[in-house]
Amino acid sequence: MRTRKFLKRLTGRKRRRELSELGTSAIHWAVLRAVERAAPEGLSGDHLDVGSGTGELLRLCAGRYPLRSFACDYTERLMEMRGQKVEVVDLNCGPLPFKDNRFALVTCTETIEHLENYQQIVREIFRVLQPGGIAVVSTPNILNLRSRLRFLSSGFYNLFGPLVLDEPSIHGTRGHINPINWFYLAHALLSAGFQNLRVTVDKYQRRSLLALAFLFLPIRAANWIVYRRDMNKYRTLNIDNVWAVRLMNSSKLLLGRTLIVSATKPR
Repeated sequence: MRTRKFLKRLTGRKRRRELSELGTSAIHWAVLRAVERAAPEGLSGDHLDVGSGTGELLRLCAGRYPLRSFACDYTERLMEMRGQKVEVVDLNCGPLPFKDNRFALVTCTETIEHLENYQQIVREIFRVLQPGGIAVVSTPNILNLRSRLRFLSSGFYNLFGPLVLDEPSIHGTRGHINPINWFYLAHALLSAGFQNLRVTVDKYQRRSLLALAFLFLPIRAANWIVYRRDMNKYRTLNIDNVWAVRLMNSSKLLLGRTLIVSATKPR
């Protein structure tokens, strides 16, 4: 009996690990599609992946474009691409170890939620990106309905639960310390100097469709009240940010699992 229970637990862990890997793979493919939409004419030059992990995204982009791959992360132990060098850097406090205007493409997938200061890494990405270059950043979408409902009931967003002190596995979900929604990521990108922001998601959560049917109108009505208050009383809405605010309750963000934002550095 104990052996069967142990094997069941072991199988469950293996299945969760496999699902996690599949989920990450889906995000990487969605990031690649975002790159293709941002650069329909193609890309060439150097590609930096910040928080490179196993190197899967580097491999996908190199298979699609004539790009030289560069990686940086807090450790080189995660890299699975043979011969790929990883620049080890503390992304919380250290600058990216590259010169200004170096890369045609910089990606940062599922990394900023692990950092204490995501705005600093956004500024660093802007610095090392060449004029006309493309940046793509992804992070868990805390604005989807499942995440909002969890926050309503527990005070925690999806994938951002209670933190364990001195957590060693900072690259896993238990290392998520910084929930960042669409607006604040867009604000950081625009403040750094980026333009032409495009938002997408990796997949839609079908189980949220029923909840959306019931909650869409109440959300829109409540949002209209808040919108008018922010515009007339607090005066925090203007022509520069109102478009980003309106996207907060779009069906894409209410249903999407992972937030993916592309941006370009002005020429």
